[in-house]
Amino acid sequence: MTTVVLIGYGNVGQHLFKALQQSESVKVLQVCSPSAPKGKKGATEFINSLTEIIPSDVCLMAVNDDLIKELSQQIPIENQLIAHTSGTVSIDAIDGKNRKGVFYPLQTFSAEASIDFSTVPICLEAANPNDLEVLKKLANSLSDKVVTLTSEERKRLHMAAVWVNNFSNHLFHMAEEYLNEHQLPFSLLKPLILETAEKVQHMMPSEAQTGPAKRNDQSTIEAHLALLDHPKQKEIYKLLTESIQEHFNLK
Repeated sequence: MTTVVLIGYGNVGQHLFKALQQSESVKVLQVCSPSAPKGKKGATEFINSLTEIIPSDVCLMAVNDDLIKELSQQIPIENQLIAHTSGTVSIDAIDGKNRKGVFYPLQTFSAEASIDFSTVPICLEAANPNDLEVLKKLANSLSDKVVTLTSEERKRLHMAAVWVNNFSNHLFHMAEEYLNEHQLPFSLLKPLILETAEKVQHMMPSEAQTGPAKRNDQSTIEAHLALLDHPKQKEIYKLLTESIQEHFNLK
């Protein structure tokens, strides 16, 4: 049985807590959050102050990136394995009085969304081999995809995740706004969005690329640009079109 103390109860923390609770090989001793109601929830004690934290096999910090260094300094325990859940913060941000690790679940977390943690890649890093084994045991109890990465590799993976998640969602948002302006329902695009996501489960994105830029269909590209009234929309359309054409040597 791996014992865990969880610091932070935002989107990541709540999803982690739910997944940890469901694992038969994990016991969550405490959840520490200033905003969580204090008291017992099953076998887990909810506390509001870091001063109340007790020792455990792993202390997971699911907090904002800019708070990791400061809060790790405030943990009143020494020689404890502390692992943060950030995609970009170095393992060295954790205060040196404790053993350092990273437990990064590569997924987008929203409060209302249901997450199957068995499909979520968990990226690990530890300052010593024994602690890495502890983190592997914990991660394997939650996920079928566990990998070990350095801080630099994890940063690059997180940057790529911004491309496929945050940037693609912003394009969805732009499409939603454009259709709303012209009294057309965004729901008509949802089957296309699902099919696009499904394709890259079975082929590489370079193989799945379609559209007027890939076909070098200049008449369609010009027609689309004529339909865009906002300069920023035109700029993004042109930039993405040029990028696709450069990738496929069409320019």
